[in-house]
Amino acid sequence: MEFLAEYGLFLLKSVTVVVSIIVVIAAIAAQAMKNKGGEHKGQLEVTPLNKKFDDYHKDMHDAMHDKQVLKEEKKAEKKKQKAKKSKKGKDDRKRLFVIDFEGDVKASAVESLREEVTAILTVAKKTDEVLVNVESAGGMVHTYGLAASQLQRIRDHGLHLTVAIDKVAASGGYLMACVADRILAAPFAIVGSIGVLAQIPNFHRLLKKHDVDYNIMTAGEYKAPITMFGEITDKGKDKLQKDLEDTHVLFKDFITDHRSQVPIDEVATGEIWYGKQAIEHKLIDEIQTSDTFLMQEKSKKAIFQVAFVEKKSFQEKLGFAAKHSVEGIFSALFKKEQDNMLSSKTGMQG
Repeated sequence: MEFLAEYGLFLLKSVTVVVSIIVVIAAIAAQAMKNKGGEHKGQLEVTPLNKKFDDYHKDMHDAMHDKQVLKEEKKAEKKKQKAKKSKKGKDDRKRLFVIDFEGDVKASAVESLREEVTAILTVAKKTDEVLVNVESAGGMVHTYGLAASQLQRIRDHGLHLTVAIDKVAASGGYLMACVADRILAAPFAIVGSIGVLAQIPNFHRLLKKHDVDYNIMTAGEYKAPITMFGEITDKGKDKLQKDLEDTHVLFKDFITDHRSQVPIDEVATGEIWYGKQAIEHKLIDEIQTSDTFLMQEKSKKAIFQVAFVEKKSFQEKLGFAAKHSVEGIFSALFKKEQDNMLSSKTGMQG
């Protein structure tokens, strides 16, 4: 037993040393990231989706026919391509640009979204269209407000904007979606949750039980109405509730401005609906997946997937790992709470 105790102490010391080294490295990496903050990082990736669809067709076709048939078709295709090149005509099809937005609590993807939208607008013509695949259960008001503003830039430029919801666009996700000219959703996609919430754990009674004093100094009557460690008062709760209700009004007004057909008083209850139910409440325009939409458009339009990808150095990855390890805990807790809310509202789990 004494040996096990000594071994356990040794292991604990070793872990402490390793953790200390990681913290130091992370701090150095974070400082390096700060020093490089002014540099333009990342690159734009543009993928022609028509070619991807053509490649799928070719792979399936080749697997289903014998070599002799494929040989004859290949000869005919070469003649066809040669004739097309001799015409030297340019592709005059309308263009469809595709963006994927996968949102977290902080709508972190808004940084890439603003780059993608800017890139599209540098080449876009009035005849072009944009499809944004939104997947998000919502999060912080100000960041999702910025994400919605990025989509508004597309419409302000005179382009037709379609938003597709394959899985979920609730709360802040729907705030983004409602900007579109047209909203598509899969039959069981989750839509709605037009409400506002605030969750603040409070440890005041625990501190008081152990005779720990907590002081917070503020200037301004309502600077911090409720904190994690301070005593919660009725006045503080009333102020926070009022702030939530004011934000809810802004949320409802925003939806009404962009989708006047929505019966806002009926749907702004914090409830969620599946796609087929959402169309009855005029929250969406059509039951359709993004895949179906793209398959319909591929013969009529030149389709391009646009993605802004950030490139990080090894030092930056270490810094981000340390930073996100803490943020991940809170994100996981928030996501769990959101999932619980959605599950309780749907009454079923798949």
